[in-house]
Amino acid sequence: MEIHTNIPLANYTTMHLGGQARFMTDVRTVDEVIEVCRNAKQQGLPIFILGGGSNVIVRDEGFDGLVIRNRIAGFDVLSDDGGHVTIKIGAGENWDEVVKRTVDMGLSGIEAMSAIPGTAGAAPVQNVGAYGQEIAETLVSLEAYDIENDTMVELQNADCGFSYRHSIFRGDAAGRYVITSITLQLYKTAPQPPFYKAVQDYFDTHSITIFTAQTVRDAVIAIRADKLPDPSVTPNTGSFFKNAIIEEWQLADLKKDYPDIPTYDMTDGRFKVPTGWLIEQTGLKGKILHGMKVHDKNALVLINDSAKSYADLAAAREEIIGEVRDKFRIMIEQEPLEI
Repeated sequence: MEIHTNIPLANYTTMHLGGQARFMTDVRTVDEVIEVCRNAKQQGLPIFILGGGSNVIVRDEGFDGLVIRNRIAGFDVLSDDGGHVTIKIGAGENWDEVVKRTVDMGLSGIEAMSAIPGTAGAAPVQNVGAYGQEIAETLVSLEAYDIENDTMVELQNADCGFSYRHSIFRGDAAGRYVITSITLQLYKTAPQPPFYKAVQDYFDTHSITIFTAQTVRDAVIAIRADKLPDPSVTPNTGSFFKNAIIEEWQLADLKKDYPDIPTYDMTDGRFKVPTGWLIEQTGLKGKILHGMKVHDKNALVLINDSAKSYADLAAAREEIIGEVRDKFRIMIEQEPLEI
């Protein structure tokens, strides 16, 4: 296990911006996680866990601590009963390869989260979700090293504090745990309608009437390829903003001026509004702001067109947030983590 110094994080994150990490190392076992975390704590170094770098923004000053790249492998079937299969997955596994493997096994539950870049261990951090599914629906538990108490722990689903694109790992417990594995319970049954609108529209357009985990995966991959630029080719972090969550009274007020505003009823008195739609209504779709381009196919995505620094990204972000706030009186929030 090697510790590297002064590593440019722009080379390890898909937005290709930001400063250096003072130290960086890869870990492939739980024992290595414990060793490097103990050493960092003894030296008073902050720790940041980096997966695929596709949901992280780095400030220009970089990170004056230890960046740990999680590479812990593993894919083990723990149980197989009449209707479910429970699988334990190493936190360093490529997420889309995990999805593909489960779909190839004829299992459903995470197929709509196909083609999301990153690692399996990162999925619970922001309760990753797409096209009607989110990790909170299938995650049974996870194992993690508790840096604060110097011990390995098993956290159950209820312990993770899941909500929309959020968990304790982004909230009160940010920086406390290093996730080493996740355990999912998936279904042997085929996915059933109703499907997320974009998926159903794809099925209708292509006259698909037999639904399997594979047909959903194929549809999602095609939809994402059309709407989301490949971060390995075009610098971006996928959806840069979370979809807005508003109260019923806000929606009623907005419908006076925007009767066709798209919404999703969250069944708790709140409604989700596509932030891409909000940004598009401001006229910013396709525009370049401070070197950052608002994607012309999906205004939720920011592309690093010619930005040279985090400061450029921050300026573009604040301009977009301000335009949406001024037009709709809604404050939108950044989705990627920031260090």
